[in-house]
Amino acid sequence: LSAGSLVGHLLECGPQVTGGNFTDWEAVADSLWQVGYPIAELHADGSAFITKPQGTGGLVSTLTVGEQLLYEIDNPEHYVLPDVICDWSEVTLTQIAQDCVRVENARGMGVPSDYKVSVTHMEGWRSGAVFFYAGRRAREKAQVFADEVRLRTEAYFVKNGLSPFSEFSIEIIGGASESAIGEHPAAEVAFKIACRHSEELGVKRFLKELSGVGLGAPAGFFSFAGARPKPTPVVELFSTRLPKSVFVVSIKTEDSVTSWAPNESVESMPHRAPRTVDWPSCEPCGDLVLVPLEQLAVARSGDKGDKANIGVMARRAELLPWIAQSLTSDRLLELFAPVLTSNDMDCYYLPGIHALNFVFHHALGGGGTASLRADPQAKAYAQRLLQLSIAVPRSLIGD
Repeated sequence: LSAGSLVGHLLECGPQVTGGNFTDWEAVADSLWQVGYPIAELHADGSAFITKPQGTGGLVSTLTVGEQLLYEIDNPEHYVLPDVICDWSEVTLTQIAQDCVRVENARGMGVPSDYKVSVTHMEGWRSGAVFFYAGRRAREKAQVFADEVRLRTEAYFVKNGLSPFSEFSIEIIGGASESAIGEHPAAEVAFKIACRHSEELGVKRFLKELSGVGLGAPAGFFSFAGARPKPTPVVELFSTRLPKSVFVVSIKTEDSVTSWAPNESVESMPHRAPRTVDWPSCEPCGDLVLVPLEQLAVARSGDKGDKANIGVMARRAELLPWIAQSLTSDRLLELFAPVLTSNDMDCYYLPGIHALNFVFHHALGGGGTASLRADPQAKAYAQRLLQLSIAVPRSLIGD
């Protein structure tokens, strides 16, 4: 079950395992327009070969497969799925041939005693849009625009007895400081402005002000012509687990309905204890140089509700101790402080593919359709992490 679940996990996002969303995107950029979807050849011992159709674009390598293995998981030694608790920490990846990678060593840790439950509930209304500003002090002009929308809408709420915004969000992307512009003063930014309100009327008023402010805001505003945004209901997801014993399952066939209870012998199956694995450590070395993490590793990030994960896989096993030494909790929490609402973070080690998995709790403003973030599913978090400088011995990176 664990091995089969791993294969399903690798295939789940289609071409993300065959070169899509790949850190080394330059290696596949010319062929992604005809990227091949993955094929898994399964074997009775739990191993599998990941490949793709001949003549298609993209790439299947240990790095593309490793990135997808790390995508949107939490504890790799105790990854709870509905049918099985998985240990993927010692999964190995071997390049067998061009565009063919062998995956093996997935382990099962037992059968979960709980069902996984996803509950959705209504939590007000939301809407937003993306606009642009150009010219001198473009970022400041975007902020003035957003403040004007907020203040005008809040004044309407007070006058008409509506509750305040549940949330108001402004994210300004791009641009440069005036000192960095030099001879090119036409800096440009994109900015996303969005809100949540308990009533549809509150969001409608926000959108009305959003349309009008462009006529009375600082110069340099422009947008893509199209339909105006509309209020949409916020459907929040709450995930939890409930004991299987509280449910009665009915199996319906054409001729009968049979009630079914979990098999006690299966439920009592002992879980294997997680193994103790030594964390990667560095040997003392005086000749260190700073290089971008991307030179040493690939990475992939994603979401689980309001949690974000970033998986980091070293390009070579001997690089991982130096990566682990640099990526401390304090450094990561400082890097992602603008998006975190708590310092709750976990870090896990996957010795099988010389990788680390970082999980940030309360990192996505509610996550998914409940979030007002420009990146509500942490798709770009790995790219931010890859820009950090890492100290490594010069002998490990060459000239």
